[in-house]
Amino acid sequence: MRTLRGIYANIIIDISHESVDRVFQYRVPERLWGKLAAGQQVYIPFGAGNRRRKGYVVELTDRPEYEVSKLKEIEGIVRESVTAQSQLIWLAWWMKERYGSTMNQALKTVLPVKQKIKEAPKRQIRLIAKEDAFREALALAQRRKYSARLRLFSLLKEKNPVPYDETVNRLNLTAAALRPLEEAGLIRVEVVEKYRNPLLEMKRLLAGEREEAAEALPAAGWQPPVLNEQQRMVSQAICREYDQGIRSTCLIHGITGSGKTEVYMELISHVTAQEKQAILLIPEISLTWQTVMRFYLRFGNRVSVLHSRMSAGERYDQYERARTGDIDMIIGPRSALFAPFERLGLIIIDEEHENAYQSELAPRYDAREAAGELARISGALLVLGSATPSMESYTKALLGEYHLFKLTCRAKADAALAQTEIVDLREELRAKNRSIFSRRLKELLEDRLSKGEQSMLFINRRGYANFVSCRSCGEAIKCPHCDVTLTLHRDGSLMCHYCGHRIAQPKLCPACGSPYIAPFGTGTQKIEEMAAKMFPKARILRMDMDTTSKKGGHQEILSAFARGEADILIGTQMIVKGHDFPKVTLVGALAADLSLYAPDYRCNEETFELLTQAAGRAGRSSIPGNMVIQTYQPDHYSIQMAARQDYEGFYEQEMNYRRLLGYPPAVGLLTLQISDHREDRLDRAAGALAAMAETFPDRFPGKQIPFIGPVNAPVYKVNDIYRKILYIKNENYDILIHIRKMAEACLEGLEGVALQSDLDL
Repeated sequence: MRTLRGIYANIIIDISHESVDRVFQYRVPERLWGKLAAGQQVYIPFGAGNRRRKGYVVELTDRPEYEVSKLKEIEGIVRESVTAQSQLIWLAWWMKERYGSTMNQALKTVLPVKQKIKEAPKRQIRLIAKEDAFREALALAQRRKYSARLRLFSLLKEKNPVPYDETVNRLNLTAAALRPLEEAGLIRVEVVEKYRNPLLEMKRLLAGEREEAAEALPAAGWQPPVLNEQQRMVSQAICREYDQGIRSTCLIHGITGSGKTEVYMELISHVTAQEKQAILLIPEISLTWQTVMRFYLRFGNRVSVLHSRMSAGERYDQYERARTGDIDMIIGPRSALFAPFERLGLIIIDEEHENAYQSELAPRYDAREAAGELARISGALLVLGSATPSMESYTKALLGEYHLFKLTCRAKADAALAQTEIVDLREELRAKNRSIFSRRLKELLEDRLSKGEQSMLFINRRGYANFVSCRSCGEAIKCPHCDVTLTLHRDGSLMCHYCGHRIAQPKLCPACGSPYIAPFGTGTQKIEEMAAKMFPKARILRMDMDTTSKKGGHQEILSAFARGEADILIGTQMIVKGHDFPKVTLVGALAADLSLYAPDYRCNEETFELLTQAAGRAGRSSIPGNMVIQTYQPDHYSIQMAARQDYEGFYEQEMNYRRLLGYPPAVGLLTLQISDHREDRLDRAAGALAAMAETFPDRFPGKQIPFIGPVNAPVYKVNDIYRKILYIKNENYDILIHIRKMAEACLEGLEGVALQSDLDL
């Protein structure tokens, strides 16, 4: 670890409780100067009696926060005390330096669980009355017009038992209202469990509550899938390097359906056999259900899961299982990276190209970079996997910084990549087809419905329509708190998808009073409605942020689709990432070029990745699959290369574009975003940054450091906060870090102005 010299140390006494929010400052004796670093454990005097305690150094500084004469002195360093906690604290310090945040923000990111959360027991209401007693109680409730009691009895007739909290809230019942029914022996309120373990649903599913899941239950002698030659060669090569102590980051570039997950399982099995632990990061909560089921079949109770939809109690329980060594592996989105494993041996990042691995809150860390640093300090191996690797990762692989492995054929011998067709929507308009469904897509959907096969349709937009505007004055209805239009939903409400502001759709234009206001654009709800009219016998499911907002929403929809309870799944891009449904033989991209219009230099890359991943959902078994790409730009290289599943061809063209315009990974890009709820103060801060940028030629003589801005952010106002951005380009990492620190010093003392930074290399 790199040593930061200083004379004062900020120390956490106990990181397992809420005291992580409170650090204590100590003097560093001269004999320890140069020997301390963030994350090290030290002995310190603590409390009125100066009792000797252990603490963790979180930061070294030359600025005392209290009167120096009152500061106590560190007694010594705890030898051989490299723990999971000390590694995470070092990682927090590294993130603070790398991404520009406060140490407290970084600590709260890597140490998110600070105290045990006590939750109310989970209860349910069970009908226990015999038939005669129940009929008598029902008749009494009808005579006396006990409406809430009648609704409860009706629920219990349909389903017995029912969840306590949900039922009580829904029927407006009280504990006092239920007590007479309990005393009469009609119902019983019983405790189910303290709180739901995230694996219990998996266990119930695999235990045979559903027939198709019972077939998947690992019986005695169950064996993992047999790897094909490519899978075996890749897994053996990586395991061989691991046993030799080689810890170079590995990139597995495997086409969709090539069996990267089976390779991950082999690597995890190899590492856990050596009593090491593993972390598997996945980009979307929606992928958790299928992924965990596959790993549970292989590794049983030694697997756990973390994600943002879990309650605080559930998250605490899983962190404790990791800390105590009760599990060997944890699966989850980027926050799972900070599971406190003492014997971490392997970190795998699946679908590593996804921008979900980039945090939007300070510190704005990239989970791939943070995983690389955690792997370095813990002696673990980092493995990245994707069918469409990020430009940055593939460039590092070509330069030899990463070890590149390829899987070029599908894991199942009888499965082939989907046959992809590009439909020019301009031709559809010329043919008088004004439907969102092209003639070819409609034909293929009818064919799949007649054969009993499944289809997936996606668009990069949720809601019923994109926006509502006035035909008289042209004004669109915008969010009063954000610089974006409101999205129309089927219930007639207009909602901001940035801050959550919601209003009813007005009948008159708020700007001019005209009654001629109407929705424009198409969202997932509108597509669902149109598909239901076009295919009235089809069973349709919709999956987007609106239908999955409740806990377990992803799992309910995906499991229903996997069971064949729907013919068509409609959704946003979340439905075409990483899922494996053998009966899906058709995928339709309804507006493939929407993402090409995004104000981001990565828009071509993201379009290619999305379409390539989408095509990979079709034809994953022996039945051939089709992909239909509907677009107004059929000749764009992102769409053409995605249709051919040609990653190398896309990479070559995109890198030429990046080199020409000076974008990562050809050059480094530092993005400085300043924000304030007062526009006048933001303008002053922007002026200060602009003046700083003008000094680059003097501060860095002989260096070319082009910059753009400060300019308004693509969405200038979000939740009443105004935002401006300054872009700086240079190949040298140290120069860009130095400029970020210059910006921090430049804005120091400007009240109310917040600075966030992103560094892409």
